[in-house]
Amino acid sequence: MTRSRRLTGRCFWLAVCAGLLLGVPLTGAAQEVEVRSDTLFRFFQRDTASAKNVMVAPFYEYLQVDYGRTAGKGLTAHAYAWGRADLGDGDYYDDDATGQILYAYLQYAQPFSNFNLRLGRQQVMTGVINDVVDGLGVAGDLGSYFSYSAVGGLPVAYDTSSGRNGDFLFGGRLAHHWGTRYEIGLSYLNSADDGENQRQRLGADLTFALPGGVTFDGRTVYNLESDGIGEQVYQLRFNLGPVSVRPYYEQYDYRDQFETTSATPNPFRILAGSGEGLRAWGTDLVWGGLADWELGARVRQLNYDVTSDTAAYYALLATWHASGQTQVGGEVGTMQGDATGNDTTLLRLYFYLDGSGQLKKAFLSGDAIYAGYDQPIFGTDSSWSASLGAGRRFLEDNLEVKFNGEYSSDPNYDSDWRGMLALSYRFGL
Repeated sequence: MTRSRRLTGRCFWLAVCAGLLLGVPLTGAAQEVEVRSDTLFRFFQRDTASAKNVMVAPFYEYLQVDYGRTAGKGLTAHAYAWGRADLGDGDYYDDDATGQILYAYLQYAQPFSNFNLRLGRQQVMTGVINDVVDGLGVAGDLGSYFSYSAVGGLPVAYDTSSGRNGDFLFGGRLAHHWGTRYEIGLSYLNSADDGENQRQRLGADLTFALPGGVTFDGRTVYNLESDGIGEQVYQLRFNLGPVSVRPYYEQYDYRDQFETTSATPNPFRILAGSGEGLRAWGTDLVWGGLADWELGARVRQLNYDVTSDTAAYYALLATWHASGQTQVGGEVGTMQGDATGNDTTLLRLYFYLDGSGQLKKAFLSGDAIYAGYDQPIFGTDSSWSASLGAGRRFLEDNLEVKFNGEYSSDPNYDSDWRGMLALSYRFGL
């Protein structure tokens, strides 16, 4: 067994043991420790390199621990880890037992200037940065009209490619804002794997609150490595009486959006090498004029640069809301395109039902999707999938137990069954 497998295995069993040891909720005057445990049992059948119809039964444990009062000032600690062990016939996963620490950091916060300092493994999402980093992050206000955030450290995504020697990531965001009227931000990212630059991005984002309740926001991302704009997204939001309107425009150039280096996983590396680009625009409409109903329409136009294909999607949507979270909805749509096989009809129905009476803590959910194709794919001209879930909350809603079953039939599978039992437990110490 390699050292990496021993470490990931230890992460898994550490998460499991911690969940068992902390599995009894205790009461106290101060809730200084909050724990959330999510345990998932999945089961399905797959063909592997050595056998047919292998039973795969992965057992997942997600454990989150937060220490300290996050709403106030001072020092707090936060950790989140996951682990998996295959309880089935094996040979489906490369490692029967594996796991990872998703984040584990110390945080120091002060209410003045919104100052926040983090040290350790952390998920950073600001501007063009969306990475897990082992390092130092800092954020806060610069007076009344400016704010900042910055991070530096080792990118976790590259720690298994060729070691961590020569790896680094740093970047940040500087924003100017005037109350809730507008905010304009500039962000930068630079990361390297084994001393070789992987990503250099420069981004701009903006949000404007315009007269009449109109909001406008957008972002642009420039790839300094390929010297091109990889992403542009803009949208408006406004109301016309009871109708909310969201027109938008999106542009993606795959050569500038993704990297072609060995550290980039497929299919993103393939997309980057294709030179393809996508232009999309459309409008979402939602009418809330009825007390319990939301009716909507969606129009989306897609244009591809290299293949010169175009496609348009039109859909009608309806959702009925009842008491609590109960809702029933559906969507009817059609895709019409230039390329053979692009014409598709889509039907979807979903629901979520809250229990009542003796079953007020129970819930039932379902989702079914049917797609019909104008041209057969591998001899099949349609596909459909359905899922049904049921669950119940216990122990003053701190424990949630849910079972979910899924079935699908499409050009890739004549039939595919999957199931999952999930237990979510939250408690404080």
